[in-house]
Order: sequence, then C-alpha cells, then structure tokens
Amino acid sequence: MKMIVGLGNIGTKYAQTRHNVGFMIIDELAQRLNADFKTSKFEAQVATAFQAGEKVLLVKPSTYMNDSGRAVGPLMSYYNVAPADLLVIHDDLDLPLGKVRLKQKGSAGGHNGIKSIISHVGDQQFKRAKVGIDHPQKMSVVNYVLGKFSPAELKQFEDAKLTTLAAVDAWLTTNDFAAVMNQYN
Repeated sequence: MKMIVGLGNIGTKYAQTRHNVGFMIIDELAQRLNADFKTSKFEAQVATAFQAGEKVLLVKPSTYMNDSGRAVGPLMSYYNVAPADLLVIHDDLDLPLGKVRLKQKGSAGGHNGIKSIISHVGDQQFKRAKVGIDHPQKMSVVNYVLGKFSPAELKQFEDAKLTTLAAVDAWLTTNDFAAVMNQYN
C-alpha cells in the first residue's frame, strides 16, 4: 500500500494559494484515479484508489499545514504504511516557480509541514515531491505563500503539476522511485 499526501491549508480562504499546491495536485490525482475524498477520523480527507494492482491512499490533512503530521502519523499507523511507501507533495520556496524536485528522504529544509510529519512519523525516510513556488521579492514570506498565482505564474504551476502527476504515476507503476527521480529531476 502507498500513501500520497498533498499538503495545504483547509478552507476557501486558502484555496488556490501557493501554499496549497499539494492540495491542488492531489485533487487532480484523485480525479484521474476516480477517487472521492471522505472525511476520516484522523483529521484528514482520504480517498482510496488502486493503481497497478496496489491500494493507494490519497490524503489531505485538515490540521492546517504546520500540523500535518498530526493526521499523517496516525493514518500511517492505522493502515500500517511504512515511511518508504509515503510520498508527500508540497510547495518549496527555494525552487524556482514551476520546478519540481523529487527526493527520497531528508530534513524538513525549513518547511513546517514536513517538520511536523517527521516529528509524528519519527522518520525522515519518506519521499517528497517538492513543487517550486519561488521566493518573494518584495513581500513577507507569509503573505507570499498565502497569496494566489498571477495568470502567468498559474501557467508555470500547471506545467509543474503535470510533471508531478507524471512522476507520481511512474512511481506507482514501476515502484522504482530512484528511476523516477533520474527521469524527472
């Protein structure tokens, strides 16, 4: 079983913001896999799909970004998902807008959502799809990540979303994340 988590903040106030790229991508993935999200007892919306004969859990924590681990850790325990079978999709300020970087493991790199997941899972050995949103030039980081994309920026994000979805599909099909990283990084 695989678990794919898209990070974001719940509520219409945060919909379509830079910080919610994980939610936007996982929503598209659920649509492609004909999976519907349902609220779970683990502070998350969860959809179940099957890809290449394997069960895949799609997760959107409802705990807000900085406390995402509070949902992810218990879900992993309940479904007996190993860290190696977890993929987290999230925004990254240190990557140019539209750039996607896949990683097999690592530190939080300053991302509070990832920091929370590491804390609740007790392990850094999970996969990440980092989606670049660029770094703000003339505004605070908080206002920037909670802001919406301009039309030109949205086009770049859409390209990154397609790349991320292709990489996720390749991982689910081949179960070889190292090869997927070589192809998409």
